[in-house]
Formats: sequence, C-alpha cells, structure tokens
Amino acid sequence: MPAVTTKFNEKDELDLDLFAVNIKAQLEAGVHGIILGGTLGEASTLTAAEKRILVRTTVDLVKGKVPVILNIAEQSTSAAIQAAQIAKEDGARGLMLLPPMRYKADSQETVTYFKAIAKSTDLPIMIYNNPVDYGIEVTLDMFESLMECENIMAVKESTRDISNVTRMRSRFGDRFTILCGVDTLAMESLAMGADGWVAGLVCAFPAETCCIYELIKRRNFEDFEKARELYSWFLPLLELDINTKLVQNIKLAETATGIGSPMVRAPRLPLYGEELERVEKIIAAGLDSRPVLPKYL
Repeated sequence: MPAVTTKFNEKDELDLDLFAVNIKAQLEAGVHGIILGGTLGEASTLTAAEKRILVRTTVDLVKGKVPVILNIAEQSTSAAIQAAQIAKEDGARGLMLLPPMRYKADSQETVTYFKAIAKSTDLPIMIYNNPVDYGIEVTLDMFESLMECENIMAVKESTRDISNVTRMRSRFGDRFTILCGVDTLAMESLAMGADGWVAGLVCAFPAETCCIYELIKRRNFEDFEKARELYSWFLPLLELDINTKLVQNIKLAETATGIGSPMVRAPRLPLYGEELERVEKIIAAGLDSRPVLPKYL
C-alpha cells in the first residue's frame, strides 16, 4: 500500500491532474490500497477541506478496485472522531491512526484515545506504531488491551525492530495484520512473516515495489532470490525514505520517473545545493541501472 504524496501546483493548490497520474500508475502496478494523509502526504499542512477533496478524488479514481485509507493525526480525541466520521462519509474504507499529536500521551491515554476512535466508527483501523518519529510506542501490552476493539485490525510496524514482527505474531497469532512501515526493512520484515508493506518509494517506483512484494509472497527460493536481487538494486533509493527530507526526496524521485513534481508546501522547501546534488545522483544511478522486471502480477 503506497502512502502517497500530495501533489501541489506553483500556486500552492492541489494538483489533482498530476495526482491522478500517480494513482493510475499505482493501480496499474498492482497495489492493494491507497493511503492518504500520512507524513509523505504532508498532512500537517493540509486543510480539512483539502483532505476531503483528496479522499473523494481518490475514491473516484480507484472505482472500488482497492480500499482508500485515510491517516488520522489529530491533537484531540474529538477532532480524531470527527475526522473518522468525515472520512467514512467521503468514501474511505479504512483508517490509519497515529497516537495523539503534540502531547506525549502515556500508555493509558494512548489506548483510551485509540479505543474511543475505534468505538465511534465501523471502519477497519490500522495502528501506526512509529515511536522513532512520533515519540510514543504502542507496546504489546497496549495491543493486548486494544484487542477488544474488533475493527482495530492491523499495525503499520515502524519501530525499526524487525523482531517485533515475531513478537506480535507469537503473542497474537493472526489477530493483527502486520505491515512493515520502513522501506529499508521491508524485505526483511516480509521474510519474517509480515503480511504487507506500507511503502514510500513506491510513489516513484510502483512496479518495482509491487514486484518485490509479490515475488516474496510466492514463498519459493527462486522467486525470493529474484526479489533479493531487485531489493539490492532498490536499497539506495529506499534509503531516501529514512531521512528528515523524505518528502522532498521522494517527490524528486517521482519527478524523475514522470509521475510527480518536486513541489512541496511550506514550511518545507525544495532541496538545494549539495543535498539536492546528492539525492539527484542517487536517483540517476538507480534509473541508469533500473532492472527489467520479471512477470509478477
């Protein structure tokens, strides 16, 4: 599932035409869902009205082929509940939830927050567990408490600890669908039993990302080796995702592959100088050695 970027034009407005180009490329590559309003989607800079436009536009574009999932990152429980209700009205078929923003909630507060949102909606929910970037870890004991909410069904596992896949599986079996949320740990996580991949560089390289995923899921040595070879080529590009400037990096990659633009919304600024040169070299090297993909769909 791609955590897609939000496209802007030079007037700092939503560029829905370019957005549609990217969504079409994702669908053609074989993604299993579209996630809106995450970090890559520059959600903190979007207005509530813009989020509604993005959800409705994406629902129209996918035509029911895959679920549209909205990330919810709010400061208050009431705002999160309202966002969940609006998402359903606009056609979203799932939610991804971050812990409360700004305030560093303790375990009880975080669980209570998640439960309140889950009980306010019948949409399926994926918990986004990213203590590195957001400062709150959803522990196994917290997941134990969340099990009572049947619509909390999945986790975007971004703790950077691959063994957490095994811990989750050992304790909860198949109760939670586990999706790797860190591009540079995706193959390793899938090999250890993760169910899926919430990806970033897929925004620029949808076919390559889907190919790696599908080859690994075939669970045979020959296809695994093909996936490993692709992943080795992909890794320098995937490392653009684990960076403070991941949005700028990935938008440059989208531009290079013809399905995006470098436009970001302030306070983000386009890359410049040595940083721009470094990222452009990584992207150019990847494109120069871009592999021919085996059939994977």
